[in-house]
Amino acid sequence: MSFQRPLLALLSPARSPTICLRCARRLVRAAQGGRRPFNQLSRAQQTAVAKGDGVDRTFFWANAFRASKGDGAAISRNENAQRMATVRGSNAGPKPSITSTIATADAAPPTEEPPHRRRKRLKEEAAAEVLAEAPLPPDASSILSRSAAAAPAKSLRRLFSTYLALTKPRLAFLIVLTTTASYSIYPVPALLSTSATDAPSLSTLTLLFLTSGTFLAIASANTLNMLFEPAHDAKMNRTKNRPLVRGLVSKRAALLFAIGTGILGTALLWEGVNPTTAILGATNIALYAFAYTPLKRIHPVNTWVGALVGAIPPLMGWCAAASQYSTTNASISDFDSILAEAKELLFTEQAIGGWLIAALLFAWQFPHFFALSHAVRFEYAGAGYKMLTSTNTPMAARVSLRYSLAMFPICGGLSYYEVTDPSFLVTSTVINGWMLREAIRFWRYNAERGSARALFWASVWQLPIVLVLAMVQKKGLWERLWRSIYGEDPSEEEWDDE
Repeated sequence: MSFQRPLLALLSPARSPTICLRCARRLVRAAQGGRRPFNQLSRAQQTAVAKGDGVDRTFFWANAFRASKGDGAAISRNENAQRMATVRGSNAGPKPSITSTIATADAAPPTEEPPHRRRKRLKEEAAAEVLAEAPLPPDASSILSRSAAAAPAKSLRRLFSTYLALTKPRLAFLIVLTTTASYSIYPVPALLSTSATDAPSLSTLTLLFLTSGTFLAIASANTLNMLFEPAHDAKMNRTKNRPLVRGLVSKRAALLFAIGTGILGTALLWEGVNPTTAILGATNIALYAFAYTPLKRIHPVNTWVGALVGAIPPLMGWCAAASQYSTTNASISDFDSILAEAKELLFTEQAIGGWLIAALLFAWQFPHFFALSHAVRFEYAGAGYKMLTSTNTPMAARVSLRYSLAMFPICGGLSYYEVTDPSFLVTSTVINGWMLREAIRFWRYNAERGSARALFWASVWQLPIVLVLAMVQKKGLWERLWRSIYGEDPSEEEWDDE
């Protein structure tokens, strides 16, 4: 019997324990983790979950929600394939431990939001898309140009529509409206009211000259504006159908029309109203055609110049009404008398109301124009116009908010200087508050989420409502109306002498 050790035993270290293959496999599994994570289930189980009725793996996670039938139907085969690929990839790679799996599940955010929040979000997004995609009102000049193009050649309808389109009738009507409103708001002196004289407080004939001359003046300015930039108008959808772009009228004919309307309008204002109003009208033509129009392609300050152009017509209406009670009679041959009349109508205490209404129009144009131009800001940029909404939208939103706030002290000033009754301060605050709310949204959302369109429509309604309220609540209007009906002043108390 041999006591020699086997050759293999000599190669192994002394006292080394031996284990079987089964025990070795158990030790390897114990080192890798005692439990298998959920994402390592069998392929058959994962397929059953993925092909369920809208139930995916996230259904079994904490704080997850079961998808509705509509959501389940929306799960496509591509999503299921991607989910199965993820499962296969996780089975093929190294198996994480239980601790790392739990940490990953806790750190990962939930993939689905609660149903009620989802419905609310979708409703808000749909409402914002409807507001943002709704088209703005079409350009009146473009509509008239299309009508003129459809009419027979050399017909009266074609001729009338073409030249009316040159005047920008919608803009011209708004300017005439502000001029007429300022003329009506002018407070009649108590000593010259209808109870003391047989003549009307404000002349209807003067109003006719004022409206006609103002319309012709703004028609001249608008025609010159179109005459100077047909190449740029052709690059924008809202202006590409204007008469000069489509060739419905020649540049020579448009120039003669602009000169004729400008001279006739200024003459009507000079003879029918007063020289001061005529000078303001001629100045407005020059500012709009020769300052605002070229500045549109140079610097965003053009909006401030355009606002100044819009503020002059109310001042013209105020001067037209005030001249009827002026003690200075200006003549065309006497420069000193013209200067004295202008000083009386523009730079006295009675002129404060006119300047306040002009300031109201100046401030109103910023939220109105910036909200309008935001929808076509890319077209403005493509056409070479330097508009603030195209170059710096946040600044345009801030400017709109500032001038919306300025509406409150301006309307308060009309009541303070007794142009309107004190009640106008209350009624105008309600309307101004509406536009201020939309201006805040315009600034807060940076002109997105339909805030630009909402501010545009608020400004469209705010201005006429405020002007009508000022006319209705004009200082002393209801007292004169009371006297004309009952023949007595409601503010006076009757005392019986005994």
